[in-house]
Amino acid sequence: MAATPEQSLSQFINSLQLTNRQADELTAELLKDPALVPFLESRDNPDQDNESSSGSSSSSSSTTGLSAACRVLRTTLGAEQFVTAEKFTEPNGTWSATTWQRPACAVLPETAQDVAAALRTVRFFGVRFAVRSGGHSPNPGHSSVPNPGILIDLRRLNGIRVNGPDAKTVTVGPGQRWGDVIAALDPYKVTVIGGRSPSVGVGGLILGGGYFHFSPEFGLAADNVKSFEVVLTDGSIVKASSCKHPDLFWALKGGGPNFGIVTSFELYTVPVHEVWVEGLAFSPTQVPDVFETYAAFQKSTSPDLKATVSVVVSLDVVLVALLYSAPSQSRPRAFAPFENLTPLAVVLPPTNTTILKFSQLSAATQPNYATRHDYRAVSSKIDAKLYTDVYNIWFEQATKVKAATGANQTFTVQTFSKNLVQQGIKRGGNPLGMPLEDFQCWTTLVDWNDAADDAAVRRVGIETTEAWRRLSTERGLGVDYLYMNDASRDQNPLASYGAANIARLQAVAAKYDPAKVFQTLQHGGFLLRNV
Repeated sequence: MAATPEQSLSQFINSLQLTNRQADELTAELLKDPALVPFLESRDNPDQDNESSSGSSSSSSSTTGLSAACRVLRTTLGAEQFVTAEKFTEPNGTWSATTWQRPACAVLPETAQDVAAALRTVRFFGVRFAVRSGGHSPNPGHSSVPNPGILIDLRRLNGIRVNGPDAKTVTVGPGQRWGDVIAALDPYKVTVIGGRSPSVGVGGLILGGGYFHFSPEFGLAADNVKSFEVVLTDGSIVKASSCKHPDLFWALKGGGPNFGIVTSFELYTVPVHEVWVEGLAFSPTQVPDVFETYAAFQKSTSPDLKATVSVVVSLDVVLVALLYSAPSQSRPRAFAPFENLTPLAVVLPPTNTTILKFSQLSAATQPNYATRHDYRAVSSKIDAKLYTDVYNIWFEQATKVKAATGANQTFTVQTFSKNLVQQGIKRGGNPLGMPLEDFQCWTTLVDWNDAADDAAVRRVGIETTEAWRRLSTERGLGVDYLYMNDASRDQNPLASYGAANIARLQAVAAKYDPAKVFQTLQHGGFLLRNV
């Protein structure tokens, strides 16, 4: 005989970490709302299947279910881990005002068990939710949710534990920032493959792949994960590794927020501490020469994997950083192509420093006072003429938009080397579907202040991306792969992973989230439901 709504509610409340008295009082308080029982009846066994729900459905939007869920979370997690809408300050948790939204309530779990309670609660009441680690995405809804909805904010899951005296691995919480992770490892003379910006959160970057300065040598951040601790929608907590739940382990290495909430990452460290670096500045008139030189470096037939080059293009200057993952008494020979260029200025003389100091220096030289941000990505094979042709299209449009709105536009061309792809294969593979060859990922970033300018500002990136895709396809230089961490709100990186990988990801999601909570109740993000 099926349980009544009252019985289902009582069973759910009793399954939480509450005393008998707390459970009885909470159940009685919830049942004072005359709308709750009809709401639970309409949910039709809410703890089993959410297939008929959606992020905009009446059940997930119900103020009855939302109010009950917030009340349960406040009691279960306590006042210190619960924030009401009135006290919620969105700018403190997100990088870009394009994502600022005020939820009905927010929770700040401190343990995996707290996350499990939060996830089971939103599932039982069918409430729309979002998960945030660092909040660095500019895409609306990817780490924020408006009312009616609940935010699960992981900022307090920020532990860093170096494992063993040899520091071969480090365990990190999703709410930690990469700058602090690098700093914690500095005394051990090792680092991790993580985020290039110190302020970026750990969780989102890894689940999207994670490109680092030394990814051409060591692979993506996701490929350097030894294990994930994951909370599933039934409240269970599992460890995913090459030995345990290997299908889930594979899916989490770039598959996005589709399977569970990761509450800790055990990361392999890499033996990089002291590095060599040089910073150069070039004028816009030198762009063709810079791109010709950079492409020659990218196409080297005998690449030095320790050498990496960063090229950041803005309207008035091109900044080039030459970075080597070991100390050197002179400019490493891998950077020989750049000897034929005469920079406007040497912004950072050749020097040996630590990866920590380099990370701090990079952050300090990129002040940004704008409140709104957007980025966009596209990939192609390596070709200097393609780079220059797209730059000319971008430059004309970006100049006009800056004059009209003050928006600051930049872009970078990032090397995804064949070795980067091979590192992922060596570690058991990932779902990204990258070609086994050297290619590049172009990313544009735009910063501005006025919401009224959103459409005009974003149009530059949209049109430039389409021009890059069109020209690369026409010239036989196209690459399908789309880097999730740099993809914009209307792009679909999962669709670029290839049919076989998509089918495999869908099978993993069906296995570990049979109630389809992450596809039907999660507010946004790059979800399999949109592929």
